[in-house]
Amino acid sequence: MLGAEKGKAVQLDGKGLRIGVVQARFNQGITNALAQACVGELQALGVNAEDIVHVTVAGALEVPSALQAMAESERFDALVALGCVIRGETYHFELVCNESAAGVTRVGLDYGLPIANAILTTENLPQAVARQDEKGRDAAQVAVEMARLLSELNPE
Repeated sequence: MLGAEKGKAVQLDGKGLRIGVVQARFNQGITNALAQACVGELQALGVNAEDIVHVTVAGALEVPSALQAMAESERFDALVALGCVIRGETYHFELVCNESAAGVTRVGLDYGLPIANAILTTENLPQAVARQDEKGRDAAQVAVEMARLLSELNPE
């Protein structure tokens, strides 16, 4: 069986992986915390600091374009999308959430590259703060796990 067997923990080994991280600057206090947790967890999983490329973009809608450029470079084993969209009083929240998520998914599928999507979509700031560290770490773990799984499924 590839990946983890049912009921067994996945062994996450980031050694030798190259990971790209795209961070939206909008709601920067939250996204900085997401990035710090993500990069810290990547390093804890064995990804070398020099194998992590971390870039920033204006907001969640710009994240897919940077992910696409990274995917086109063929330099990465996995990518991570970090951002934070907090509901406001207009429909703009739904537009940003839906379009950024669709863009992230499309890049991953178009390039066959795993992308951990940690663009938070919350009702308010306290919800975002409550999730920032855990979701940053989760994104790092997902990126490593999926990079290893896709490598097993598509050996060169």
